[in-house]
Amino acid sequence: MALTREDVLKVAKLSMLEFKESEVMGLQNQLNDILEFVSKLDEANVEGIEPMTQVNDMYNSFREDVVVDSLTKEEAVKNAPEEIEGTFAVPRTVGEN
Repeated sequence: MALTREDVLKVAKLSMLEFKESEVMGLQNQLNDILEFVSKLDEANVEGIEPMTQVNDMYNSFREDVVVDSLTKEEAVKNAPEEIEGTFAVPRTVGEN
């Protein structure tokens, strides 16, 4: 399945990215190359191979739950570009076109 120019523009919009018109064709080619490479996984014979949840033999390796001091509200927002009433101020992303 090859991505169309419209697919690339839709993904860019959903990702809140802007590209010059001259970049869109290059991105389309790069993304299609990536999809073609990943599609080669479909050729692998996985008959009889159990799905994995871990890449090693470890199972439930939990660390000791230790209570430690955390940052104060003032320390947490100290380096924030903008803060409002002690909270991080970020651009609105939900509900915008």
